[in-house]
Amino acid sequence: MKILNAVLFLVVMVCAAYAKEGGDQSPIGAASWLAGDAPPPGFYYINYLGYYSGQLRNGSGGKAIFDGATPSANAVGNGFRFLNITRYKILGATWGFDVDIPIIDQSVNLGGRASKFGVGDILLDPLILAWHRPAWHVLTGIDVFVPAGYFDQHDPRVSIGAHYYSVEPIVGYTYLPKSGWEASARLAYNLKTRNPATQYHSGQDVHMDYLAGKHLKGWMLGGAGYFLEQTTGDTVNGQTVAAASGLYDAGRRGQVVAIGPSGGYTTQRHLSFILQWQHETLVRNRFGGDKFWFKLVLPLTAIFGGAKP
Repeated sequence: MKILNAVLFLVVMVCAAYAKEGGDQSPIGAASWLAGDAPPPGFYYINYLGYYSGQLRNGSGGKAIFDGATPSANAVGNGFRFLNITRYKILGATWGFDVDIPIIDQSVNLGGRASKFGVGDILLDPLILAWHRPAWHVLTGIDVFVPAGYFDQHDPRVSIGAHYYSVEPIVGYTYLPKSGWEASARLAYNLKTRNPATQYHSGQDVHMDYLAGKHLKGWMLGGAGYFLEQTTGDTVNGQTVAAASGLYDAGRRGQVVAIGPSGGYTTQRHLSFILQWQHETLVRNRFGGDKFWFKLVLPLTAIFGGAKP
């Protein structure tokens, strides 16, 4: 399975007033198997079905307390990704582009429970470049997140969009020798614009997805995870967000590390599926919990074109 940057659009856009505003537009943890490899030229549909459940953690890593209880979030999401890998070359790399559209059903308990269902923020990447060698692969891209999801500045429980643009340069690397053992990683740096409705400017962050595993006759089994570290603090009207006892520290700099099992199967025509669970730990100033996902890759060119893409 040679899949490009698996980007799950289970975007948990929750608790803007008590954690990073808008949550993560970039759904960290989805780029596992072959995170640095792009598929052969052709048109692909990639479906992501995911579930997230977590509780808000404060700046010390303990459970955040609001109105005597810990805020919690649950979300089911389905991402619709359309990927085209062309036969054109740029700087010796294969060029591709994609669009990712999420549908989210979110429920947040923050001083009372509220739910929202709808389209989340959309991702576009017009410049995917992939270099290939027999044992290693490198992929770069520029992800652009468009604020298409619903946003309510008065009730963050029902916001499933961040209401700001962000740009995320990415680079992925995969090492897969003939032995079948794989090591992959995808590194990204997220730069956000200011929310025009609230004048809140969420801090920049660096995050990396990683995987180590084994391929055997189409089957894959290994461990996958991610980490995120916020590199700049959140601000409002240019001023660093002040600390709030029991909820967060000054700047609300988020942090998380996650790991869990990952497995799947792929055919010679690159039809594949992946099942994955990741448990979050060392969480600061953000929600921490568990992510479950199922990913299906359909090589439409191979299926309907009658030839391998």
